[in-house]
Amino acid sequence: MTTLAWPRLAYSAALYALSPLIFWRVWREQVHTYSRLQRLGLRLQPLPPAPRIWLHCASVGEVRAARPLIEGLLARYPSHSLLLTTMTATGAEQSQALISEQPPADQARLAHRFLPLDFPGATKRFVRSVQPELAILFETELWPNLIHACRQQGTPIAVVNGRLSPRAFTRYRRLRPLMACTLAEISWLAAKSPADAERFNALGCSTDITRIVGSLKFEMASQDKSREEGKHLLQDWGERPVWVAGSTREGEEVLLLKAHRQLLKSHPDALLVLVPRHPQRFDDVAKLCQTEGWTLSRRSQQQPATKQTQVYLGDTLGELATLYAAGRVAFVGGSLVPLGGHNVLEPAALGRPVLSGPSIENFADVAEPLQSAGALTLVDSPDALAEALADYFANPERAQEAGLAGWETIRAHRGALSCTLDGLEKLSPH
Repeated sequence: MTTLAWPRLAYSAALYALSPLIFWRVWREQVHTYSRLQRLGLRLQPLPPAPRIWLHCASVGEVRAARPLIEGLLARYPSHSLLLTTMTATGAEQSQALISEQPPADQARLAHRFLPLDFPGATKRFVRSVQPELAILFETELWPNLIHACRQQGTPIAVVNGRLSPRAFTRYRRLRPLMACTLAEISWLAAKSPADAERFNALGCSTDITRIVGSLKFEMASQDKSREEGKHLLQDWGERPVWVAGSTREGEEVLLLKAHRQLLKSHPDALLVLVPRHPQRFDDVAKLCQTEGWTLSRRSQQQPATKQTQVYLGDTLGELATLYAAGRVAFVGGSLVPLGGHNVLEPAALGRPVLSGPSIENFADVAEPLQSAGALTLVDSPDALAEALADYFANPERAQEAGLAGWETIRAHRGALSCTLDGLEKLSPH
């Protein structure tokens, strides 16, 4: 046994010990058209034709951020197919939506499957079945046994849009022997920022294979369709002040409804479009709104937002961009509660002024340029949020300037996609 093997063996033993809890956790993360045996590297269903490139994203946000890369890989490697994997059910549904929006010829070359759990046997079966010519892991998906199975098969492994938040770095540092063992098997790492690269290197990733290329999140796909659909919604809703709170998390909706109640004092016809992050919470959020006495309409039930509607619940999947486009101001959730925030670039790419709570460390690299440009404002309480909303609604020219600044910031920070594709080309077949 080599000195590098024991941390992975100890990790695998811990996984087996925790397997009942792990299986319970992933049992609900399922789509009925997929076999749960995919979690064990079995029944992968028909795969797209070989040769294959494989890209893994954790969930919804990563799939959205990876879209330019997915389309870039399909264009650069016309003789290859691409297998996309995720861990979550919502990630699977987002992947299927992305596939359906591709040209028919590319749809035949693109497929989605669930990633197996990181047990040694499951990962070996998965890699042996897929036989990827290149494995690409998005952001922080560092699964030790999966990476080792790729290395055993001789598959080069790249980490792209590499991100390690301070919180994640602290957690991984406690497992430094395991992380050093895992990162030693990576072929190339494209970090989002110098700070991310430094953290990966501190965990054991060689500086020789680390490159700083910028964030792929700035490589936004065309938003024309969402803009057009959002425009139609806004026309239906009239000239009333509309703000959209997207990707909201548990404990946050109470604070947002408090801000909305405060906003109604100065703008009594204001409409809040509330979009929870996780679909399993849609009914709970609807019940919360009804319990507090709000006049509620639900998008999933095709209920219109009438003049009397105070809260419009965006309880559907794959429509967040459309709903952001339908609002005049956007708030990005996961940030008034200490969860690190969500992607503030999504509404900025639609030309909307963006508000967020103070917990935004997971997206600090993209938030800082938006803040500097005046496109993103951080608020630390429901009262501060209501005040910022009221200011934008009272000064539409200021909102327009902030929205334009966000779009220009995104355009100025592009370039990570071409750098990433060029780096992958050195690992991938021709």
